[in-house]
Amino acid sequence: MSGLNASLGYFIGVASFGVASRVLLRRWPRLHFLLESAASFVLAACLLEVQTIVEVGQWAGGLGPDVSVTILFVVLLTHGVVCGGGGGGDASGNPALTLARFLALEAAAAPTLLAVAGQFLGAHLALMAALHYWSLELTDMHLIKNLMSSSCSTSLQVSVLQGFITESVCSLVFHLVHLSLRRRSALIRIPLVAVLLTFLSHTATGYTSAYMNPSLAYGLTFHCPGFTLTEYAAVYWLGPLTGMSMALFLYMGHIPRVFSKNLLYSQKTRFRVPKGNASGEEDKKKK
Repeated sequence: MSGLNASLGYFIGVASFGVASRVLLRRWPRLHFLLESAASFVLAACLLEVQTIVEVGQWAGGLGPDVSVTILFVVLLTHGVVCGGGGGGDASGNPALTLARFLALEAAAAPTLLAVAGQFLGAHLALMAALHYWSLELTDMHLIKNLMSSSCSTSLQVSVLQGFITESVCSLVFHLVHLSLRRRSALIRIPLVAVLLTFLSHTATGYTSAYMNPSLAYGLTFHCPGFTLTEYAAVYWLGPLTGMSMALFLYMGHIPRVFSKNLLYSQKTRFRVPKGNASGEEDKKKK
């Protein structure tokens, strides 16, 4: 139980950093890339600790799968509340969502590049912070994790092709739901997205863990042995971007940055004739 208490303290500290960053940086829209960096840091830092609970907590701290799934949901929900869940001008900490806004003509090239760079920087700093936290060895769980940190287990448990397909399909589902909910109230959007992400992550545990986030995958599994950088990139970068592009195409009928013409859905406008005008026209015809 002491391991869980230490983890809860860690989560609270990281979330507090996220809240402080949002309060300070939202006043300067030109520094939005720093907000994205902070959002990526919060997400990666928390999920690195969730990963520790999943890998070590069951036999070092007596924390079963139900506890890890619950903590994962709470972390994703908290991240959505603290960082805004990627709706409108809020930060997502996800390069795929940032690039989706660029492809939908909702963001310019320079801010998009800065945001993506900030997201990868945040994920890298989160890994450095987590490694330092584990080195403190506050509990038996963190002691074991610190010993395992140099030879961690990769999240990619299948072949590169299977991993690419898994990430693409999960990203397709996620982005379709996200696009459908983006105009909804945050009270509806954020919990539903957290539930969906938890479900996809838990379902794909034996495959890729369904990160659907290039910078998050970089911070959580790219440093683990077993695959090359190119193979990891094919699964965790190309997969989510492919799924995101397919979702954008299916939802909008085209990718505005690439195609100006709608390729799937008709653009015909339907006009309704007011009842008064319709009856007047009928009277004229009778006369």
